[in-house]
Amino acid sequence: MPQIALRQPVLPNLPKLKLVEDEAGPFLKWAGGKSQLLPVINQHYPQELLNGDIQTYIEPFAGGGAVFFDIQNRFSPQRSVLIDTNPDLVLTYQVIQQDVQGLIRALAAMEAAYHAVAPEEQQAMFYAVREEFNTPHTATASNQAGLNRASQNIFLNRTCFNGLFRVNSKGKFNVPFGQHKKPTILFEKKLRAAAKALDKAEVIHGDFTQTPSLVKPKTFVYYDPPYRPISVTSHFKAYSKEAFNDDTQRQLAGMFREIDQRGVKQMLSNSDPTNYGPDPFFDDLYQGFTITRVDATRFINAKGTGRGVVRELLIKNYD
Repeated sequence: MPQIALRQPVLPNLPKLKLVEDEAGPFLKWAGGKSQLLPVINQHYPQELLNGDIQTYIEPFAGGGAVFFDIQNRFSPQRSVLIDTNPDLVLTYQVIQQDVQGLIRALAAMEAAYHAVAPEEQQAMFYAVREEFNTPHTATASNQAGLNRASQNIFLNRTCFNGLFRVNSKGKFNVPFGQHKKPTILFEKKLRAAAKALDKAEVIHGDFTQTPSLVKPKTFVYYDPPYRPISVTSHFKAYSKEAFNDDTQRQLAGMFREIDQRGVKQMLSNSDPTNYGPDPFFDDLYQGFTITRVDATRFINAKGTGRGVVRELLIKNYD
Protein backbone atom coordinates (compact mmCIF):
# COMPACT_ATOMS: atom_id res chain seq x y z
CA MET A 1 0.00 0.00 0.00
CA PRO A 2 1.22 3.57 -0.66
CA GLN A 3 2.53 5.59 2.23
CA ILE A 4 -0.07 8.33 2.73
CA ALA A 5 0.79 11.12 5.11
CA LEU A 6 -1.99 12.69 7.10
CA ARG A 7 -3.34 15.93 5.71
CA GLN A 8 -1.23 18.81 6.99
CA PRO A 9 -2.47 22.43 6.99
CA VAL A 10 1.05 23.55 6.19
CA LEU A 11 0.54 26.71 4.18
CA PRO A 12 -1.07 28.91 6.86
CA ASN A 13 1.74 28.09 9.32
CA LEU A 14 4.78 28.60 7.08
CA PRO A 15 6.40 31.91 6.15
CA LYS A 16 6.20 32.86 2.51
CA LEU A 17 9.45 32.72 0.61
CA LYS A 18 10.60 36.27 0.04
CA LEU A 19 12.06 36.71 -3.42
CA VAL A 20 15.09 38.97 -3.31
CA GLU A 21 14.72 41.66 -5.94
CA ASP A 22 17.64 40.45 -8.02
CA GLU A 23 16.82 36.72 -7.63
CA ALA A 24 15.23 34.83 -10.49
CA GLY A 25 11.56 33.91 -10.39
CA PRO A 26 8.60 33.33 -12.71
CA PHE A 27 8.18 36.10 -15.29
CA LEU A 28 4.67 35.03 -16.33
CA LYS A 29 1.49 34.56 -14.34
CA TRP A 30 0.78 30.91 -15.04
CA ALA A 31 -2.21 28.71 -14.22
CA GLY A 32 -0.98 26.03 -11.85
CA GLY A 33 2.22 27.92 -11.06
CA LYS A 34 3.98 26.78 -7.90
CA SER A 35 5.14 30.09 -6.40
CA GLN A 36 2.62 29.94 -3.54
CA LEU A 37 3.41 26.30 -2.79
CA LEU A 38 7.22 26.69 -2.73
CA PRO A 39 7.40 26.82 1.10
CA VAL A 40 5.96 23.29 1.06
CA ILE A 41 7.72 21.92 -2.00
CA ASN A 42 11.18 22.95 -0.90
CA GLN A 43 10.69 21.03 2.36
CA HIS A 44 10.37 17.90 0.23
CA TYR A 45 13.50 18.31 -1.90
CA PRO A 46 15.73 15.22 -1.77
CA GLN A 47 18.60 15.35 0.71
CA GLU A 48 21.02 14.87 -2.18
CA LEU A 49 19.98 18.25 -3.58
CA LEU A 50 20.54 19.94 -0.23
CA ASN A 51 23.94 18.25 0.08
CA GLY A 52 25.07 19.44 -3.35
CA ASP A 53 25.15 15.91 -4.78
CA ILE A 54 22.60 16.59 -7.54
CA GLN A 55 24.32 17.55 -10.80
CA THR A 56 21.33 17.60 -13.18
CA TYR A 57 17.86 19.05 -12.66
CA ILE A 58 15.06 18.24 -15.13
CA GLU A 59 11.57 19.73 -15.26
CA PRO A 60 9.48 18.07 -18.01
CA PHE A 61 6.53 20.48 -17.57
CA ALA A 62 8.29 23.85 -17.32
CA GLY A 63 5.25 26.13 -17.01
CA GLY A 64 6.06 29.26 -15.01
CA GLY A 65 9.28 27.69 -13.71
CA ALA A 66 8.86 28.53 -10.00
CA VAL A 67 10.61 25.36 -8.80
CA PHE A 68 13.35 25.67 -11.44
CA PHE A 69 14.14 29.22 -10.39
CA ASP A 70 14.07 28.30 -6.70
CA ILE A 71 16.56 25.49 -7.28
CA GLN A 72 18.78 27.73 -9.41
CA ASN A 73 18.79 30.45 -6.75
CA ARG A 74 19.58 28.08 -3.91
CA PHE A 75 21.60 25.20 -5.37
CA SER A 76 22.70 26.06 -8.93
CA PRO A 77 23.13 22.52 -10.31
CA GLN A 78 25.66 22.01 -13.08
CA ARG A 79 22.98 21.24 -15.68
CA SER A 80 19.27 22.00 -15.98
CA VAL A 81 16.76 20.93 -18.61
CA LEU A 82 13.33 22.51 -19.09
CA ILE A 83 10.77 20.88 -21.38
CA ASP A 84 7.32 22.10 -22.35
CA THR A 85 4.75 21.37 -25.05
CA ASN A 86 3.76 25.04 -25.34
CA PRO A 87 5.89 26.43 -28.20
CA ASP A 88 5.35 30.07 -27.26
CA LEU A 89 6.36 29.48 -23.66
CA VAL A 90 9.52 27.69 -24.81
CA LEU A 91 10.25 30.47 -27.30
CA THR A 92 9.90 33.09 -24.56
CA TYR A 93 12.31 31.21 -22.31
CA GLN A 94 14.79 30.96 -25.18
CA VAL A 95 14.52 34.65 -26.07
CA ILE A 96 15.15 35.61 -22.44
CA GLN A 97 18.10 33.25 -22.47
CA GLN A 98 19.61 34.59 -25.71
CA ASP A 99 18.54 38.24 -26.03
CA VAL A 100 17.11 39.61 -22.81
CA GLN A 101 18.25 43.13 -23.67
CA GLY A 102 16.30 43.13 -26.92
CA LEU A 103 13.22 41.79 -25.12
CA ILE A 104 13.49 44.51 -22.48
CA ARG A 105 13.61 47.19 -25.18
CA ALA A 106 10.57 45.73 -26.94
CA LEU A 107 8.54 45.49 -23.73
CA ALA A 108 9.51 49.02 -22.68
CA ALA A 109 8.16 50.32 -25.98
CA MET A 110 4.93 48.33 -25.63
CA GLU A 111 4.40 49.47 -22.05
CA ALA A 112 4.96 53.12 -22.97
CA ALA A 113 2.54 52.87 -25.89
CA TYR A 114 -0.09 51.09 -23.79
CA HIS A 115 -0.03 53.58 -20.93
CA ALA A 116 -0.06 56.57 -23.28
CA VAL A 117 -3.60 55.90 -24.55
CA ALA A 118 -7.12 55.88 -23.12
CA PRO A 119 -8.68 52.64 -21.77
CA GLU A 120 -10.73 51.98 -24.90
CA GLU A 121 -7.58 52.33 -27.01
CA GLN A 122 -5.74 49.99 -24.65
CA GLN A 123 -8.41 47.40 -25.31
CA ALA A 124 -8.03 47.89 -29.05
CA MET A 125 -4.25 47.51 -28.69
CA PHE A 126 -4.72 44.28 -26.74
CA TYR A 127 -6.90 42.71 -29.43
CA ALA A 128 -4.59 43.89 -32.19
CA VAL A 129 -1.63 42.24 -30.44
CA ARG A 130 -3.68 39.11 -29.81
CA GLU A 131 -4.67 38.91 -33.49
CA GLU A 132 -1.05 39.26 -34.59
CA PHE A 133 -0.01 36.66 -31.99
CA ASN A 134 -2.51 34.22 -33.51
CA THR A 135 -1.27 34.58 -37.09
CA PRO A 136 1.08 31.99 -38.66
CA HIS A 137 4.73 32.77 -38.05
CA THR A 138 8.32 31.59 -38.53
CA ALA A 139 9.57 32.81 -35.19
CA THR A 140 12.72 31.44 -33.58
CA ALA A 141 14.71 32.70 -30.62
CA SER A 142 17.38 34.01 -32.99
CA ASN A 143 15.25 36.18 -35.29
CA GLN A 144 13.23 39.37 -34.98
CA ALA A 145 9.95 37.47 -35.29
CA GLY A 146 10.88 35.49 -32.19
CA LEU A 147 11.71 38.61 -30.23
CA ASN A 148 8.40 40.16 -31.27
CA ARG A 149 6.45 37.06 -30.36
CA ALA A 150 8.06 36.71 -26.93
CA SER A 151 7.25 40.36 -26.15
CA GLN A 152 3.66 39.83 -27.33
CA ASN A 153 3.37 36.75 -25.11
CA ILE A 154 4.45 38.70 -22.02
CA PHE A 155 2.30 41.70 -22.98
CA LEU A 156 -0.82 39.52 -23.35
CA ASN A 157 -0.08 37.76 -20.06
CA ARG A 158 0.10 41.09 -18.23
CA THR A 159 -2.99 42.64 -19.83
CA CYS A 160 -5.38 39.71 -20.40
CA PHE A 161 -8.13 38.55 -18.08
CA ASN A 162 -6.76 36.92 -14.92
CA GLY A 163 -3.32 36.25 -16.39
CA LEU A 164 -4.45 33.04 -18.08
CA PHE A 165 -2.73 31.30 -20.95
CA ARG A 166 -5.47 29.38 -22.72
CA VAL A 167 -5.80 28.23 -26.30
CA ASN A 168 -8.70 26.78 -28.27
CA SER A 169 -8.71 23.52 -30.22
CA LYS A 170 -6.87 25.25 -33.08
CA GLY A 171 -4.12 26.44 -30.79
CA LYS A 172 -5.25 30.09 -30.86
CA PHE A 173 -4.85 32.24 -27.76
CA ASN A 174 -8.41 33.21 -26.82
CA VAL A 175 -8.28 34.94 -23.41
CA PRO A 176 -10.15 38.30 -23.41
CA PHE A 177 -8.95 41.74 -22.36
CA GLY A 178 -8.34 42.13 -18.63
CA GLN A 179 -9.24 45.78 -17.99
CA HIS A 180 -6.39 46.25 -15.49
CA LYS A 181 -6.01 49.86 -14.39
CA LYS A 182 -2.26 50.29 -14.86
CA PRO A 183 -0.53 46.96 -15.30
CA THR A 184 3.25 46.69 -15.19
CA ILE A 185 4.31 45.02 -18.42
CA LEU A 186 8.08 45.23 -18.08
CA PHE A 187 9.76 43.75 -15.00
CA GLU A 188 13.34 44.45 -16.04
CA LYS A 189 15.18 43.11 -12.99
CA LYS A 190 13.09 39.94 -13.02
CA LEU A 191 13.89 39.32 -16.69
CA ARG A 192 17.61 39.92 -16.19
CA ALA A 193 17.66 37.56 -13.21
CA ALA A 194 15.75 34.96 -15.25
CA ALA A 195 18.30 35.27 -18.07
CA LYS A 196 21.12 34.64 -15.60
CA ALA A 197 19.35 31.58 -14.16
CA LEU A 198 18.75 30.22 -17.68
CA ASP A 199 22.38 30.65 -18.68
CA LYS A 200 23.24 26.98 -18.11
CA ALA A 201 19.81 25.56 -18.94
CA GLU A 202 18.68 23.64 -21.99
CA VAL A 203 15.13 24.62 -23.00
CA ILE A 204 13.36 22.08 -25.18
CA HIS A 205 10.04 22.16 -27.02
CA GLY A 206 8.69 18.67 -26.50
CA ASP A 207 6.87 16.47 -24.03
CA PHE A 208 7.63 14.48 -20.91
CA THR A 209 8.43 11.29 -22.85
CA GLN A 210 11.86 12.75 -23.63
CA THR A 211 12.82 12.58 -19.95
CA PRO A 212 14.29 9.03 -19.84
CA SER A 213 16.84 9.93 -22.51
CA LEU A 214 17.99 12.96 -20.52
CA VAL A 215 18.44 11.55 -17.03
CA LYS A 216 21.93 10.74 -15.80
CA PRO A 217 23.30 9.66 -12.43
CA LYS A 218 22.85 12.32 -9.74
CA THR A 219 19.69 13.69 -11.37
CA PHE A 220 16.57 15.16 -9.75
CA VAL A 221 13.34 15.35 -11.78
CA TYR A 222 10.33 17.44 -10.73
CA TYR A 223 7.07 16.90 -12.62
CA ASP A 224 4.22 19.40 -12.61
CA PRO A 225 1.89 18.00 -15.27
CA PRO A 226 -1.52 19.42 -16.20
CA TYR A 227 -3.61 18.51 -13.19
CA ARG A 228 -6.29 15.88 -13.26
CA PRO A 229 -9.61 17.78 -12.89
CA ILE A 230 -10.94 17.66 -9.34
CA SER A 231 -14.48 18.26 -10.63
CA VAL A 232 -16.29 17.87 -13.94
CA THR A 233 -16.25 21.64 -14.47
CA SER A 234 -12.67 22.43 -13.50
CA HIS A 235 -10.85 21.37 -16.67
CA PHE A 236 -9.77 23.79 -19.35
CA LYS A 237 -7.10 23.62 -22.03
CA ALA A 238 -4.85 26.23 -20.54
CA TYR A 239 -1.49 25.35 -22.00
CA SER A 240 -1.73 23.75 -25.42
CA LYS A 241 -4.24 22.22 -27.78
CA GLU A 242 -3.12 18.68 -26.85
CA ALA A 243 -5.23 16.87 -24.25
CA PHE A 244 -3.73 15.46 -21.05
CA ASN A 245 -6.19 12.83 -19.89
CA ASP A 246 -6.20 9.83 -17.55
CA ASP A 247 -4.40 7.70 -20.13
CA THR A 248 -1.62 10.29 -20.28
CA GLN A 249 -1.47 10.34 -16.48
CA ARG A 250 -1.02 6.56 -16.54
CA GLN A 251 1.70 6.88 -19.16
CA LEU A 252 3.50 9.42 -16.97
CA ALA A 253 3.22 7.14 -13.93
CA GLY A 254 4.67 4.28 -15.95
CA MET A 255 7.63 6.45 -16.91
CA PHE A 256 8.01 7.54 -13.26
CA ARG A 257 8.37 3.87 -12.29
CA GLU A 258 10.80 3.21 -15.13
CA ILE A 259 13.07 6.08 -14.11
CA ASP A 260 12.79 5.05 -10.45
CA GLN A 261 14.53 1.79 -11.37
CA ARG A 262 17.56 3.86 -12.43
CA GLY A 263 18.02 5.38 -8.99
CA VAL A 264 16.97 8.88 -10.05
CA LYS A 265 15.28 11.12 -7.46
CA GLN A 266 11.78 12.21 -8.56
CA MET A 267 8.94 14.34 -7.21
CA LEU A 268 5.55 14.95 -8.83
CA SER A 269 2.69 17.35 -8.07
CA ASN A 270 -0.95 16.76 -8.94
CA SER A 271 -4.46 17.47 -7.75
CA ASP A 272 -6.00 15.31 -5.06
CA PRO A 273 -9.12 13.59 -6.43
CA THR A 274 -10.34 12.99 -2.87
CA ASN A 275 -11.18 16.69 -2.49
CA TYR A 276 -14.76 15.87 -3.51
CA GLY A 277 -15.17 12.24 -2.60
CA PRO A 278 -13.46 8.84 -2.55
CA ASP A 279 -11.25 8.55 -5.62
CA PRO A 280 -8.02 6.53 -5.23
CA PHE A 281 -6.82 7.24 -8.79
CA PHE A 282 -3.36 8.52 -7.83
CA ASP A 283 -3.09 6.39 -4.67
CA ASP A 284 -3.46 3.33 -6.90
CA LEU A 285 -1.35 4.71 -9.73
CA TYR A 286 1.62 5.54 -7.49
CA GLN A 287 1.25 2.66 -5.05
CA GLY A 288 4.55 2.00 -3.29
CA PHE A 289 5.75 5.61 -3.44
CA THR A 290 5.47 8.29 -0.76
CA ILE A 291 2.28 10.32 -1.19
CA THR A 292 1.80 13.46 0.90
CA ARG A 293 -1.33 15.58 0.89
CA VAL A 294 -0.79 19.32 1.29
CA ASP A 295 -3.04 22.36 1.25
CA ALA A 296 -2.64 24.73 -1.69
CA THR A 297 -4.31 27.99 -2.63
CA ARG A 298 -5.57 28.39 -6.17
CA PHE A 299 -5.67 31.95 -7.45
CA ILE A 300 -6.40 31.64 -11.17
CA ASN A 301 -10.00 30.80 -11.88
CA ALA A 302 -12.60 32.51 -14.02
CA LYS A 303 -14.99 32.43 -11.04
CA GLY A 304 -14.03 33.77 -7.66
CA THR A 305 -15.85 30.87 -6.01
CA GLY A 306 -13.44 28.51 -7.79
CA ARG A 307 -10.47 29.93 -5.90
CA GLY A 308 -9.41 28.93 -2.43
CA VAL A 309 -7.67 26.17 -0.49
CA VAL A 310 -7.71 22.64 -1.90
CA ARG A 311 -5.60 19.56 -1.22
CA GLU A 312 -2.86 18.67 -3.67
CA LEU A 313 -0.52 15.71 -3.84
CA LEU A 314 3.27 15.51 -3.64
CA ILE A 315 4.49 12.11 -4.81
CA LYS A 316 8.12 11.09 -4.26
CA ASN A 317 10.27 8.03 -4.82
CA TYR A 318 12.29 8.85 -1.69
CA ASP A 319 11.47 9.48 1.97
